[in-house]
Amino acid sequence: MAAAASDLLTGWCLFGLALLAILIFCWVYVRKYQSRRESEVISTITAIFALAVALITSALLPVDIFLVSYMKNQNGTFKIWADANVSRQIEDTVLYGYYTLYSIILFCVFLWIPFVYFYYEEKEDDDGNTCLQVKTALKYTLGFITVCAVLLLIGAFVPLDIPNKKNSTEWEKVKLLFEEFGSSHGLTALSFSISSLTVIGMLAAITYTAYGMSALPLNLIKGTTSAAYERLENTEGIEEVEQHLLRIKSKCRDGRPLSSRDRRTLKQLEERLRTLRRRERHLESIEKSWWTKFCEAIRPLKIVWGVFFIIVALLFTVSLFLSNLDKALHSAGFDSGFIILGTNLTNPLNMLLPVLQRVFPLDYILITTIVMYFIFTSMAGIRNMGIWFFWIRLYKIRRGKTRPQALLFLCMILLLIVLHTSYMIYSLAPQYVMYGSQKYLVQSNQTVDGQPRNVTFVSKDCDADAPEDQCIVTRTYLFLHKFWFFSAAYYFGNWAFIAVFLIGLIVSCCKGKKSVIEGEVDDDDSDMSDDELSVYYH
Repeated sequence: MAAAASDLLTGWCLFGLALLAILIFCWVYVRKYQSRRESEVISTITAIFALAVALITSALLPVDIFLVSYMKNQNGTFKIWADANVSRQIEDTVLYGYYTLYSIILFCVFLWIPFVYFYYEEKEDDDGNTCLQVKTALKYTLGFITVCAVLLLIGAFVPLDIPNKKNSTEWEKVKLLFEEFGSSHGLTALSFSISSLTVIGMLAAITYTAYGMSALPLNLIKGTTSAAYERLENTEGIEEVEQHLLRIKSKCRDGRPLSSRDRRTLKQLEERLRTLRRRERHLESIEKSWWTKFCEAIRPLKIVWGVFFIIVALLFTVSLFLSNLDKALHSAGFDSGFIILGTNLTNPLNMLLPVLQRVFPLDYILITTIVMYFIFTSMAGIRNMGIWFFWIRLYKIRRGKTRPQALLFLCMILLLIVLHTSYMIYSLAPQYVMYGSQKYLVQSNQTVDGQPRNVTFVSKDCDADAPEDQCIVTRTYLFLHKFWFFSAAYYFGNWAFIAVFLIGLIVSCCKGKKSVIEGEVDDDDSDMSDDELSVYYH
């Protein structure tokens, strides 16, 4: 008992350190991208808090898996202290943790973030009328609250019975688990709302994460063009535009007015000249900065990291493909949400995670690495593509130049993507997410000359054939598959994720090197200031 308490205390201490690390990471992350000129305290706090809640929620997944695994010994027997009551208390604690954090996520997505966003939108239009800004922000936020209320009502009355025509023993076992799960904690409304947000997060992951997984490694490998070379090309462009301007202006030296075509051309050339001169200032600032010299010095390390990331991305894609193929071949079908108990086609990650879990906390490190990898690749995808609403680009994401509204959008997208991360990890390692490293005892009869000699018990990894009282299913697994239609959507979303990743890989391979000031200076910029870049680099 003392050893168990000591191990649990160590686990909670590590979890506390992880929380501190998450808060520090969120603060650095937000401060790195927010605009120095338009920085706002409330938007900064909101972004940091929302991102931290998302990462803490994702941290519950390894905690859930560790707790169900820790209740059993490696030989398949339950530990002395892990009786039925203790097991139920542990499961309830994890479940209440999920419901608490998911309630906070609903509060952020449907109330807090929309209110702060519309407040700053109105702040730009109104001249310091705080009361009017608050009233207008509340009016628009009421629409989000209405959507949340509708989702909660639908979730409260949605039928969970599946119109399954086939009598599947496997599916009947899953339904029994759902009934037990729902009878003790009938918060289906919250589950439905979070599952709806997870579907949106799946779409965001397909759009941004899948592309970022291919773009980030290849950009590290290819690098950027030289600042000196770009300055030379930019200087030639300035001279060419200036000569063209002189030729047009020479037409009106004798007092003749310019034609409407020449006036349009003159205006376009003047705008182009302003952009080129801004590029010149930015390139000069970057060329002289110590950061650029440091990046050039660690160029070989970037190539190594790029190769490592592309290998990891391919490993994830192969594992996801094998897992989805397993569901297509061996699941109970569409009517069950392609749920499968156990694995028939194994994959590298599903084999690696149970092995690492035996040496605490290696599996925590790997899961944290996977989550951070998804975050960084998602950010790379958002940075390269910007924030779009269908075909309309709303905002750009830049280091030290992101507006408060764009920062809120960024954190909401990342929050939704992290919500989907739990299902992504389940897809990569279904056996690990469902049972962890649990084992159970199986009776083995040894015979001599056809006669039973003695009876022994051997340990076996928990799977679909295990007795219900011998293997404890994680709360994460039951929460992910509470609604069969969402599980079916996640299944098809995984195929779309693989397809977008492969398309992004081809596009990234065909593209040349990025500019050293890629995305920093564009003709249609409206949220930039020339002094911010020099502040960031110097």
